[in-house]
Amino acid sequence: MSFDKKVTIAHLSDLHFASRNDRYLTDRLDIMLSEFVRRKYDHLVLTGDLIDTASPALWTIIRDALVRHGLFDWGKTTVIPGNHDLIDLEEEMRFYNALNPYDQSRQRRLDERLRQFNALFRPLISGDGGDAAGVPFVKVMRFGEIALSFVAVNTVAPWSGLDNPVGARGSVSRETLGALRQPEVRQALDDTFVIGLCHHAYKIYGTGALVDQAFDWTMEFKNRDEYLKSMTSLGAKLVLHGHFHRFQVYQAGGVHFINGGSFRYSPERYGELTIGPEGRWAHRFVNLALKR
Repeated sequence: MSFDKKVTIAHLSDLHFASRNDRYLTDRLDIMLSEFVRRKYDHLVLTGDLIDTASPALWTIIRDALVRHGLFDWGKTTVIPGNHDLIDLEEEMRFYNALNPYDQSRQRRLDERLRQFNALFRPLISGDGGDAAGVPFVKVMRFGEIALSFVAVNTVAPWSGLDNPVGARGSVSRETLGALRQPEVRQALDDTFVIGLCHHAYKIYGTGALVDQAFDWTMEFKNRDEYLKSMTSLGAKLVLHGHFHRFQVYQAGGVHFINGGSFRYSPERYGELTIGPEGRWAHRFVNLALKR
């Protein structure tokens, strides 16, 4: 589908950098970002799991790459965290943490990493540099006659030995769901093309096979239907996400979900979203011809 007037968005997810010494992945990211600049995309979206080890120092790999390519800018890039960004499984499963029945300590550790994530990526969250800005947030942008908005939420839930043993289950907090119901949010999104951003997948396997059902449970978006209801009430047409490492497009409740796959495992592939006038849009997955 072609449009005379359009906005183009590149979508990456699940980069999973595990070390500063991963030159292969760094080189591939530089190639990808150079291609985005060459193709003159209007915006780049990263839907979480930038790193693999919840070490805040590694987030700077992504920030520095964006800076190198002139993309560390509110109008050019939007980023949200994933569970691997915020949950250190090794830390949570240490004896004195794993057996601690006081769950609030786990929530505090997650909140502290989210605070650090917000601080590092604040220039991509708040156009005015407000100190209080962070995930969740609403970003409204205008590209000529086309206005689009991102409604970005955090879906990372604290680790729990019983309920979240691999740290991969997710949910949207009650506070965030309540905030999305406020009239000023709906007013801010009026007359814009609304896109939801989250990390966790609405759909994983969803099959009758027991092994798939077990995997589904460990990766589950626990209150996904409440989240979908919020997106529907805000008029969202699309939700971009990652988490489940498949490149796919599917529907739920009239909303299209686009899974950005995994850059780490497919560093030549990304999603391209084109938005035209009157709410029209098109999507495709693009494969770059890269030498291995």
